[in-house]
Amino acid sequence: MATFKQSSQLTISNPAGLYDPSNYGFSHVADVAPGSRMVFIAGQGGEREDGSYPEGFQAQVKQAFHNLLTALRSVGAEPKDVAKMTILIVDHAESKLAQYGAELMAAWGDVPKPACTLIPVPRLALDSMLFEIEAVAVLPA
Repeated sequence: MATFKQSSQLTISNPAGLYDPSNYGFSHVADVAPGSRMVFIAGQGGEREDGSYPEGFQAQVKQAFHNLLTALRSVGAEPKDVAKMTILIVDHAESKLAQYGAELMAAWGDVPKPACTLIPVPRLALDSMLFEIEAVAVLPA
């Protein structure tokens, strides 16, 4: 079992008997210590601060990660504090998974990746939206 102690509040692991998902940018288990402060970040799309959307899937993924990091930093959190993410991809394909993975690596760096669920969807709230990411972060109480 690969175990990564992110902080005293969060341990990320990939138990023996399950495949190693690290090439896909996630881990299987996020263990949150009792008494931790949990922060829920709403779905962040690829919109810029003015509400406009960049052209193309990868550009929106990059902007969505920028938005997620901005939201995390607003509460004193970093990627290492994220326990769980949910990813929504419009018209998902493996080529989009590769683009998402590249932007995840750019945003997260060497920090072990959190537990994650990817959900292919036919559309999101607005016609312009191609990608959305929400997160749960764990901080000291």
